[in-house]
Amino acid sequence: MSIGNLKDYGNKGNNFPWQYKMLQGLDALLTAFSSSGTSYLAPQSRTTQIARVSNAGNYIGMYSISIANVGSANGTVKGVTLKPGETVSFDAGALNNTLDAIDYVATGTEFLIIQVV
Repeated sequence: MSIGNLKDYGNKGNNFPWQYKMLQGLDALLTAFSSSGTSYLAPQSRTTQIARVSNAGNYIGMYSISIANVGSANGTVKGVTLKPGETVSFDAGALNNTLDAIDYVATGTEFLIIQVV
């Protein structure tokens, strides 16, 4: 039995009242967002960057970042060992979320870093 199930037509379930209320709610949200002058749901253009690094540093405020250890020695990302050939990715999700600081140490190896800013 579904939420808002209404019994009719020979005891067959009808979910129309609940579905209609949900559609009305979604329509009200869309109207509120579009009439406020700020379109939170509009596509946003982002810039991608790529870098090869062999030092220590950090990235702050990225929308997403991928770090691959393409060198021959271990490195660290956020204090965790990244072995040669391994890759880690972080994604902040949608609607303008950003990541916290991503610290890395690539001293003695090489990291290939791709980010969306």
